[in-house]
Amino acid sequence: MGRGPALPVPGWLGGRGGLPEAYCHRAMLDAIRYLVDNGIKWRAMPGDFPPWDRVYAFFRRWRDHGLVREFHDRLRGQVREKVGRDPEPTAAVIDSQSVKADAVVGSDSRGFDGGKLVNGRKRHVVVDTLGLLLGVIVTAADIGDRSAARVLLEQVAGAHHRLALVWADGGYTGSLVEHCLAAFALVLAIVKRSDDQKGFVVLPKRSIVERLFPHLMRSRRLVRDYERRTTSAEAMVYWSMTLLMTRRLARTRPQRA
Repeated sequence: MGRGPALPVPGWLGGRGGLPEAYCHRAMLDAIRYLVDNGIKWRAMPGDFPPWDRVYAFFRRWRDHGLVREFHDRLRGQVREKVGRDPEPTAAVIDSQSVKADAVVGSDSRGFDGGKLVNGRKRHVVVDTLGLLLGVIVTAADIGDRSAARVLLEQVAGAHHRLALVWADGGYTGSLVEHCLAAFALVLAIVKRSDDQKGFVVLPKRSIVERLFPHLMRSRRLVRDYERRTTSAEAMVYWSMTLLMTRRLARTRPQRA
């Protein structure tokens, strides 16, 4: 993660030369989050925001350089500190969500999830014990959870060195448990439903990640996958989570006298 400010002051304002930026970064961020929250098309950007093509260029630049994830991760650290947690988690939960894909999604990145009967893509996510996102990858819906988890957990373990325990459901059993311990020093604990339980049952730890999915579906851009590239779909998830964490920080910020 970079050490500089997430929203640096343009060089020309500090007397360091360079051309003035045409639009404020804050206005760009607000425009992208408006798009994610309300599910509009890029070309339908309201006139209160910068032109849609400039906003999209900003989104694409932040996506390609990993800045959206860095911005998100800094917010997550602030939220964890606000509730008395260490910025770096030691435990997490993994799960996946299949969503329908729009017609713009090509056949190379879409598939059919036979279990959920969904033709589209699948979001594989890891969250901390507060339900905050630690990592996400988007694949075709026919990609198995265990296959995607190998890639995702490698990314998450590399970014969060204190992480030692990950809870998962029965779909992650098998050789993945031994692989996580040997390759990433992660204990993958499988939380299973008892055979004698009937009806809906809230299972320990698994409900943490399952609460994330309704939040994502409240962001209208995420109800269906509209992105041509999976990297854009992943970025949209991060932008949605920045909305959630910004609201949490606003609720916990002390009032001025």
